[in-house]
Amino acid sequence: MAALEIEGKIKTKLTPRSGSSARGGWTSQDFVVEYQDGNYPADACITAFGDEKVRDLDRFQVGDAVKVSFNVRAREFNGRWYNDLRMWRISAPGAAPAAGASAPAASGYAPAAGPAPMAPPPSFDDMPAAGPEDDLPF
Repeated sequence: MAALEIEGKIKTKLTPRSGSSARGGWTSQDFVVEYQDGNYPADACITAFGDEKVRDLDRFQVGDAVKVSFNVRAREFNGRWYNDLRMWRISAPGAAPAAGASAPAASGYAPAAGPAPMAPPPSFDDMPAAGPEDDLPF
């Protein structure tokens, strides 16, 4: 799956969690980013997983504008599926990525420079003139 990016402001930061598994100790922290989805604001809960990612998140406070790069993962538990948005980079909008930060090796994702230009909607003047060959009743 390709990496995704979202820009918005940090709405809230949840309490960091830590524990241990068969692979060793782990640390994570969830945070909510509020972003514009069309005309309306929307929220996305994103997870910073690992000591380095949690430290990266600590540089930002609630209310700060951020650009978050993340991957989407899904997992099944007791017959139900859960999605996880896993952050791999966080920065201020328009800031160059940190020297050590890079995309996951398998992503191959290159974000577009901006939204694609849209053609203007047609106007009445763009409509063809009605002629004798136009015999449709509607």
